[in-house]
Amino acid sequence: MDWQQLAKQYEVNLVEDLKGLIAIPSLLDETTKTEKAPFGLENRRALDYMFQIAKRDGFKVHDIDGYAGIIEYGTGSEIVGVLGHLDVVPAGTGWNSDPFTLVNKEGYLFGRGTMDDKGPTMAAYYALKMIKDLNIKLNRRIFLILGCDEETGMRCMEYYRKHAPIPDLGFVPDADFPVIYGEKGIINLALKSELATIINNFQAGERPNIVIGEASASVVAPLEAELFDFYLKANHLTGVYQVHDDLVTYQIKGEFAHGAMPETGNNAGLHLLRFIGGAYQDEYALLMSQLLGNYYGKGLDIMHYGTHMGYLTLNVGKININQQQQNIVIDIRHPHDLSSETILEKIKNKVEQANPKIAVVTLAVSDPLFVDPNSKLVSTLVDCYQSITGDKATPSKTIGGGTYARCFDNFVAFGPDFSHLEKPDFVGQVHQANEAASLKNLLMATAIYAKALKKLAE
Repeated sequence: MDWQQLAKQYEVNLVEDLKGLIAIPSLLDETTKTEKAPFGLENRRALDYMFQIAKRDGFKVHDIDGYAGIIEYGTGSEIVGVLGHLDVVPAGTGWNSDPFTLVNKEGYLFGRGTMDDKGPTMAAYYALKMIKDLNIKLNRRIFLILGCDEETGMRCMEYYRKHAPIPDLGFVPDADFPVIYGEKGIINLALKSELATIINNFQAGERPNIVIGEASASVVAPLEAELFDFYLKANHLTGVYQVHDDLVTYQIKGEFAHGAMPETGNNAGLHLLRFIGGAYQDEYALLMSQLLGNYYGKGLDIMHYGTHMGYLTLNVGKININQQQQNIVIDIRHPHDLSSETILEKIKNKVEQANPKIAVVTLAVSDPLFVDPNSKLVSTLVDCYQSITGDKATPSKTIGGGTYARCFDNFVAFGPDFSHLEKPDFVGQVHQANEAASLKNLLMATAIYAKALKKLAE
């Protein structure tokens, strides 16, 4: 069966349905939450949109109280699951088009969520539709599970586990091909204090898992224009300053990126802390720069290289500072051979030595995922990928990002990104401005998913 040729026939409809989904700004909004919209009305609207499409095409749907949804096909006692999410991160700045309007430019679909994870989820949906339209008989049911809170804690899957059937095996279309058989553990924590500082106001960052792309801070101190200009030039940055009465405000523009890969961005918040600490010899800013300034965690004595997963990484995601209190939220991704307990113990010891008045507050802990790369699930998915693409050189791997795969046993992440293929400079990555998906690759992913679902459910 030529799955690629079949997928091509659905191109127009897939793009049109994705256009409608991208238009919904499905960001967490607790100010509009209700009993059936626990993450806000826009997330609820995105779920209802997918239900509408599924009903149009003759699928059964199940509403898990607005936390998640199920699109079901087939019969059988066992379940193959596909876990996609409909929520997105904030758009941020720097876009060349409206982030919530799907734009097709030179074969790339631009919009927030085209790669993370609305585009991949739509590809999985059309893979399931292809199987249904072909009337393929399966021995297992297939659940396309739609989550609404992946980017802000995965509370949707916590609720799902308590209120809906658990799949026996499956995959998550929210990473890279061929297969992601391991994901680093995730720790979110805050460093809270009430120390003396010249910083009057410093508010930067929206989420722990996003590298701070822009930062602004005001200080109660004289202007240091020459030092600021020198710092910007020395670090290849852009920025501005303003003087108003007794306050000097500095702004730095860095580069947004996914917090799991802080080295691919440029953290404007960290740069501003470093500048203030150095230019004004502010003890608090200097200390935070020293503790948090290395994205391998060296400053907190947690630097570690894992056999399968590589280096632990650290991202400074949110900064809230004034002269009365300070709060910095960081996101740590760690290999499976270093426990979260060990990491937290080391951090607390290091911070205690640096300044006992700084409190380390654990916000969230998610254990690593590791599936045997030689397992039947992984080998089956790799075979489906290779048979469609002809690519037998790209190896399976582990990542720092966290997907829904860690929520269930016998699950791995599976595409849709072909990370070994180069992308044009005008194409942004996930969590960045100008996020875009290659339409050609999205259709290829649809073909791969269709073959994989058939194989796993037959």
